[in-house]
Amino acid sequence: MAHTIITSSKAPAPIGPYSQATLANGTLYVSGQIALDQESGNLINDSIESETHQVMKNLQAILSEAGMDFTHVLKCSIFVKDLNNFGRINETYGSYFSSNPPARETVEVSRLPKDVNVEISCIAAK
Repeated sequence: MAHTIITSSKAPAPIGPYSQATLANGTLYVSGQIALDQESGNLINDSIESETHQVMKNLQAILSEAGMDFTHVLKCSIFVKDLNNFGRINETYGSYFSSNPPARETVEVSRLPKDVNVEISCIAAK
């Protein structure tokens, strides 16, 4: 199956052997994003809300590179270090979906890359 690697200069470069996203048969598979600011290289983690916003901005940059936006997102996977932050993460995350939010799961994990509090991946299609 032919596929295209999608890379956005407006989102942080991968921190391992993976691509930001892969497009195959009109479906975009976006790797998990953390709150790394592309311009500064710093983690944005002064609050769970600002951390979640940065994650969503990184996803948005990758979606845009593929000619998509959040209306094209079919499913998200959210990984959190502390499920007690779920309400605050959910409120921030939800602000990016004005209607018809995608399918989703949220899972508490013991540790995430660079010890962040939240990581989100998504699948989108035109």
